[in-house]
Amino acid sequence: MDDPGIKKQNWDVKETELFLEILKDLDMKKCLDGRKVRNNKLFKVAHRRMTAAGYHRTVDQLKFRWKLLKSAYYKCKREPNLPATTKIQGWWRYEKTMIAIMESRHPLLGAGVNSVRNDEVPEDSDGEASMLHWPQPCPDNTAQNLGLIIKMDPEMDSQLKIGFIGAGNMAFGIAKGILSGNALPANIKVSAPSSRNLGRFQELGVSVTHSNEEVVSGSDLVFVAVKPHLVAPVLTEISEHVTERHIIVSVAAGVTLATVEELLPENSVAIRLMPNLPCLVQEGALLFARGSHAKQEDGALLRSLLHRCGLVEEGPEAWIDIHTGLSGSGVAFVYLFAEALAEGAVKMGMPSALAHSIASQTVLGAGKLLRESGKHPAQLRSEVCTPGGTTIYGLHTLERAGGLREATMSAGNLPLREPGSSAESEQKDPGNNGCSLPFDYYSID
Repeated sequence: MDDPGIKKQNWDVKETELFLEILKDLDMKKCLDGRKVRNNKLFKVAHRRMTAAGYHRTVDQLKFRWKLLKSAYYKCKREPNLPATTKIQGWWRYEKTMIAIMESRHPLLGAGVNSVRNDEVPEDSDGEASMLHWPQPCPDNTAQNLGLIIKMDPEMDSQLKIGFIGAGNMAFGIAKGILSGNALPANIKVSAPSSRNLGRFQELGVSVTHSNEEVVSGSDLVFVAVKPHLVAPVLTEISEHVTERHIIVSVAAGVTLATVEELLPENSVAIRLMPNLPCLVQEGALLFARGSHAKQEDGALLRSLLHRCGLVEEGPEAWIDIHTGLSGSGVAFVYLFAEALAEGAVKMGMPSALAHSIASQTVLGAGKLLRESGKHPAQLRSEVCTPGGTTIYGLHTLERAGGLREATMSAGNLPLREPGSSAESEQKDPGNNGCSLPFDYYSID
């Protein structure tokens, strides 16, 4: 356990606070035996919840962090007047939660902490405290707590009932990603007014219907994956069936959380999500923002469900429209660039099929290196350029012929079309209720 590689992992305050809240929740709400928070099963659950919240630690790292926190707790109990500098960094932020974990169910601990306790005990033991038992049996609150357990534990995704209103590309891509995790096809249902796109969902083993109300009534989490101009009528239609158990996820560009919440019953849980087309191959970039009544565990649930779809991040709603230009429209900009690369090779005499294959692999490889290296794009670009080489000449040509950088930045900053505008109205397609992404090139069936 004292692996130096583990000790070098720096924890910030927010991460530690979340970790302790998870342990507290597991200990208090799920009625585990005493304070035996070192057992492997519990730490595996904690590990899944931390991962769902975006923190990537190993189980051993979680155990080691707990060991340090518990050691600090006992040190403070033995010597309460120790100066802050001798305690674990940020201890004053953690002390209340640690006391709740260590003492809330065992009042005798406050008066009887062993002052000669040795914290260097084996990992499967919790010292004398592990011998303390509940004075009364824990009541069975499983039915009452099931909603919270499902929301917080990714392993419970298989029990979650998931609905899609809309059967377009994004609904299909998200459904494929969810099904590659723990969700079961029998627990997913999709609705659309026509049968045009429902066949591919049926091939995944997913139930289909033409009734939006049926989807909502049988689901815990519902993706409203329709075009922006259809959001208002759809939410109005399903509103009377939305209850406090539901999480409504809007996947429509330009439709704000305020609008969604206004169309739903009071205190409804709403989340706004913006995916992009590569979700179809589980390499998407997804950003979501929580509504005013959505809790942290609602976001953790959504992140857990979608993590197989690609990169999933949470941010303020103001970033959603920025993300739409960056990654929603951005894929089209990349496709145009790849097309131009290939056509340049064809112009020089390379067969078209080979040129397009190499261009797509170039884009894929460049993106993967950019993501995995952690380097700034400018740094990777400079590593390709050699003084007087063909690359720097090519970059000069791109900037000289109208300015690639300026054109791309301007294209990514164009405002979204408002639902109901003339441009948006031209894109209406009553036969496909499900195309959810903002611009017409996402309407490809």
